Amino acid sequence: MWTTLFITTTLCFSVSQAGDFCENVLDECRKHDSWIGCYEDRIMTCKPRGRIMTGIKQLKVDSRQEVDVSPTFEHRVHIPSSALQRSRGNVPEVEVQVVASVINSSYFKLSPPPRNRIQQIYRRNGKVFRDSVVCVRAGNRAVENLSQPITLSFKHNKEVESGTCVFWQETSAEDGTGYWSGQGCETNYTAHEFICSCKRQRFFAVLVNPGISVTKAHADKLNYITYIGSGLSAPFALISLFIYIYLHRRHPEKSISLHMQLTVAMFCLHLTFLLSSLLAQLLKEKEDSSSCLVLGLVLHWSLLATLTWSALEGFHLYLLLIRVFNIYVRRYLLKLSLIGWGFPTVVAAVCGISRVYGKYTLNYSDSNLTQHMCWISDKSEQKLLIVSHITTVAFPFFVVVFNACMLGLVVFKIWDLRRGDRNFGSSSDWKKINKEKRKRLWKDCVTVLGLSCVLGLPWGLASTTYVSLGGIYIFTVLNSLQGLFIFLWSVALAWSNSRTANNSSIRDSSSQKMMTTSFNSKN
Repeated sequence: MWTTLFITTTLCFSVSQAGDFCENVLDECRKHDSWIGCYEDRIMTCKPRGRIMTGIKQLKVDSRQEVDVSPTFEHRVHIPSSALQRSRGNVPEVEVQVVASVINSSYFKLSPPPRNRIQQIYRRNGKVFRDSVVCVRAGNRAVENLSQPITLSFKHNKEVESGTCVFWQETSAEDGTGYWSGQGCETNYTAHEFICSCKRQRFFAVLVNPGISVTKAHADKLNYITYIGSGLSAPFALISLFIYIYLHRRHPEKSISLHMQLTVAMFCLHLTFLLSSLLAQLLKEKEDSSSCLVLGLVLHWSLLATLTWSALEGFHLYLLLIRVFNIYVRRYLLKLSLIGWGFPTVVAAVCGISRVYGKYTLNYSDSNLTQHMCWISDKSEQKLLIVSHITTVAFPFFVVVFNACMLGLVVFKIWDLRRGDRNFGSSSDWKKINKEKRKRLWKDCVTVLGLSCVLGLPWGLASTTYVSLGGIYIFTVLNSLQGLFIFLWSVALAWSNSRTANNSSIRDSSSQKMMTTSFNSKN
């Protein structure tokens, strides 16, 4: 009887203590929807079942000294002394408990895409590297906004080319869901490991393939393409400006005036890009430079001006094709100029006063080498970066979508005019008909392609840079050669105007109208 009682008591005691073992903490906390807080608290007080625990490391350390913890052979955590001292809180005891553990990423439930603009900016998508999430806790409370970041190392065997360091951010729904955020975390990639520097204690991971990586070899090729393309675009844009001035003197038209403004903005864009890249390379050793700040401001202003005038070209095209009759806008060109040059100036001035501009650093995925350019500084405050990124991401997206609709309207109008041309195809000479069809089709294609460049639609190819390396090359080639495309469009306009002046016979009206018709309103 006494033996039976002893065995029963021992079993009951073992079951009651099972939940205190570190290896059981996750399973016990997972019974609750919001298991994150439970796990963080109990992992600090749990007991190891044996001397060696897999995936978890507990240490009692002096908070006045930095500490290194390795929960596994593939993960290492470095916590500075300033973070340990802050984690003590008001407790006078110098020693603090430090815990680092590795758990599977399948336990983390992603929340639906947020509507909050801030969450959309910081949320990161991708696959968790090796499904491993590192939990870091120290002291009596979790801390964030550290003066010295916590450093985590994730070893790799070069099976991935890039990654992004993130931490787990719970939502306010209290249902255990959340998302991976990159706020406050920096990523460095070496030949053997990812190095994450984050200013908080939490659950950390590396998201792989969230975007397409660019090695130094590809970056060098893209740089050559960009420099050659911009080197050609700048002088060709200047030549195009002289052609437009000549055309405007012969036939003053609103469309030609808009082309002139767009060409000036594009010339400034390519010229400033070349100067900012060159200056940043010459000033590698200097952190701050007033000349780099000025060039970054002018480059941002030129980009906004180019996009704004592209949008105004689309608006003008809408008035040409839809609001054809009984249109009168007082001081039309003056109002467009206030928008085309005023909006970029205001935005650039606000960003310049806030000292957003400076040296921007590009990191390669296969080496520690970097490249610099004068642009929006990556060391600016987060709020300023959000404002500047809205003007360089959201605004181009709006311009591309709007002008794509305008180009679709042009295609529809050309097709409608072709369908309504009753004289076309009435001849019995089929060879002549086919030849005329091919000629008109070629002219229509040239018109659509030319308008695509004028409307800035190559900027829309930025979305392909997130899909493949080939998309990056296509985007780079087409956008670096925009000045050349504008030159070809100006030559086509000059040729069309010369034919209009020298030929008085009746010609095709659809493509000709798209290329030469002006907005019939008084200045």
